[in-house]
This record gives sequence, structure tokens and C-alpha cells, in this order.
Amino acid sequence: MLGTHDLLVFVVSGLLLNLTPGADSLYIATRSVTQGVRAGVAAALGIGAGCYVHILAAALGLSAILAASSIAFTALKLIGSAYLVYVGLSLIRSKSEPFSKVASVPVAPLRVVFAQGFLTNVLNPKVALFFLAFVPQFIEPSAPNKPLAFLFLGAIFNFNGTLWCLFLAWASAYLGAVGVGSGMAKWFNRSVGGLFIVLGVRLALTKEG
Repeated sequence: MLGTHDLLVFVVSGLLLNLTPGADSLYIATRSVTQGVRAGVAAALGIGAGCYVHILAAALGLSAILAASSIAFTALKLIGSAYLVYVGLSLIRSKSEPFSKVASVPVAPLRVVFAQGFLTNVLNPKVALFFLAFVPQFIEPSAPNKPLAFLFLGAIFNFNGTLWCLFLAWASAYLGAVGVGSGMAKWFNRSVGGLFIVLGVRLALTKEG
């Protein structure tokens, strides 16, 4: 569809990656715990909006880079591959703690919570690098319009991610936080870390279309 392949694998992988706790998830949980579900939803929507900025920028940038030269394509491929493997190894070696540990933050209006969530995502350069490394693996080398395919996959990834963030906001607000024990967190991190390494190797072996 639109020059993509393995869409089911992409959706499942994206859901697993969205479930991995990070700065965005911590911000949502913190706002939900301290200000309630409405603040958590505002934070989640702000982060989702910021993610669309990265998707658009990555789609346009990817098109320019791939059109430039085969050297640029190879450089991007190797950088993205190295980054994915690095993330995977970091997750496998990380010391996991319960995700329910969140800090108290000052109460803020919902528009401020939304803006902070937006900036938390937009100002994180690793998010842009992640999209450049992950999404192209599911675009056909012969796709007639790679930027459109990139936007399509990015929209799917962000939609699913936003659904998870909204659930996280609700769960954090009503249960205090997501109660993930350290043992379960370690198992999950190792599983997702292995997925990152596999994707990194797969990217390194990708040939230019």
C-alpha cells in the first residue's frame, strides 16, 4: 500500500516501541498523576503533535538525501543502523526500575501542558533520527513516491502511539502510575532491545533502490 511492505510487522514493532518507557511517557504519567486525566490527555496530544513535526521533516529530508547520491544513502543507512543497534544494546544492558517513579511538577494550565509536551518531543533530536532509521525499512525501494509512503507509515505509527499515550494518561491518573515491576521491566527492555538490534542489522543490509 502506497509503496510500503510488511505493514503488520511495522504496526506490531511500532506498538512495542511505543510501549517502551521514555521521556514522553514519563511526562504524561507525571502530569496525569499530579493534575489528573485532562492534563495527561493534553500532554499526550502535545507529544503527538510534536511527533508529526518530526515525521514531516524526516519525510522531506529523506527525499532530499536519497535523491542526492548513493554515498548519502549509504551514510544514512549506516548511521541509522548503528543508532538502532546502540539503542538495542543500551536497553539490554540497562538497569530497570519500576516505571511508577514519577516526580512532582508544578500545576500548569492545559495549554501550557500541551505546549510542554509538544516541545518535549520536537526538541529531542533522537526522535528525528529514530524516524529516519526505522520507517524507511518498510518502504519499497521501487516506491513511486517515497515521501508519501513515509508520511503514511509515520501517521500510522503516531496514531497508534497517541492511543497508547492516552491510555497511559488514563491509567496514571486513576491508578497513580503504571505499576511495572523491575523484573518485568528488565525482561521487556531486553526483548525490545533485541528487536532494535535485528532492525539495525536489517537496515545495514538494505540495498539502494
